[in-house]
Amino acid sequence: MNTVRSILLSVLFSGVLLLHPPTALAEKSVFKTAAGHNSEAGLKPHLGKARLEMGRVFSGERFPNVVVAVDGTVLASWGSRSLRVKRSEDGGKTWGKEITIANPALQSGGLTVDESTGHIIAFAEKQHPPAPLEVFRSKDHGKTWAKVQAVIKPDPKGNVPAMHMNEHGITLRRGKHKGRLLRPSRWYAGKNERARWPNHYTNAVFSDDGGKTWQTSAPFPAKGTGEATVAELSDGRIYYNSRRHWAPEGKNPRRRWSAWSDDGGATWKGLTFVKILPDGPQNSNYGCMGGLVRLPVVGRDILLYTNCDSPTGRDHGTVWASFDGGKRWPIKRQVEAGRFAYSSVTAGRPGTSTEGTVFLHFEGNGGSTMARFNLAWVLEGKSTGDGEVPAWVK
Repeated sequence: MNTVRSILLSVLFSGVLLLHPPTALAEKSVFKTAAGHNSEAGLKPHLGKARLEMGRVFSGERFPNVVVAVDGTVLASWGSRSLRVKRSEDGGKTWGKEITIANPALQSGGLTVDESTGHIIAFAEKQHPPAPLEVFRSKDHGKTWAKVQAVIKPDPKGNVPAMHMNEHGITLRRGKHKGRLLRPSRWYAGKNERARWPNHYTNAVFSDDGGKTWQTSAPFPAKGTGEATVAELSDGRIYYNSRRHWAPEGKNPRRRWSAWSDDGGATWKGLTFVKILPDGPQNSNYGCMGGLVRLPVVGRDILLYTNCDSPTGRDHGTVWASFDGGKRWPIKRQVEAGRFAYSSVTAGRPGTSTEGTVFLHFEGNGGSTMARFNLAWVLEGKSTGDGEVPAWVK
């Protein structure tokens, strides 16, 4: 009887899969943004004809970031003396006037889009940290900004983190922490000086009340780190990838370090030395801020990482792709042969004109440039020898 029941259940389940493949089933339960769009969709919009376009955004100063609001507006933020933003309502083809969020100020890492409300949160510091933080919020997709009060609680060691030049934050879309805001942060050990680098570490801050109160995670399990990135994987784990500008004697600080979290970003485990991903030019131990994003494809863990791919300087900007949540990075493609320093990368949103487009905002040549491309363009790049591009993505 049990055997018959098992056969019947197997046949029934097979029929369900034929009528509703895994991606279709997953899309029914996918997190919806405040704009009413699915936060994730299928792979098809990311393929097709390969495309790459680039254009200037800001002049002077430093520190790029890019996010896409829930309505599809692209926001490029920038500034080492004042924190400014430009908006694009046509998918990054043209940009509106500069909007000043804070002055004097410098960009304290990236913006964070709260997908539950559509609000966008910005952190700013009046000088290079450690310095007091100011928090700003936009309720109209970046058109206007207001200073707001927020509480940032210390980490388990009693240290209140800085945000400076970590990658943008994310909204968690799965599990019991669905709706949580999470963004990378860092501890300077009192000052950014060489003697204190062995005590520096990255971590993350997270909020379950829309950005009013922020808890701080346990430290990332490697010292000498700063300027990190996060991405939520399809199983709800958080992938963490960090710059490192110091390592114990005999250890290589010139490649990236990763770990992951299974508790919504409160703790980190599985420290891994990512040999294939460079951390800035390879003639320096100081590293370089890199960008990271998971493409919004249901049931797939396609990650893109951006940084210099150069033996001697901050140039040769390149994008690497992983199709298994950061375990392997089998392909890369150069975006910019010239100057390429700090970078930030994000993905367009399903249900908007930005769907299928990747936005890469980077420093170089006295200002910033926005590159717009798709996964199809990356797939025409070079093999890294670190695994193979899976058949399902071609």
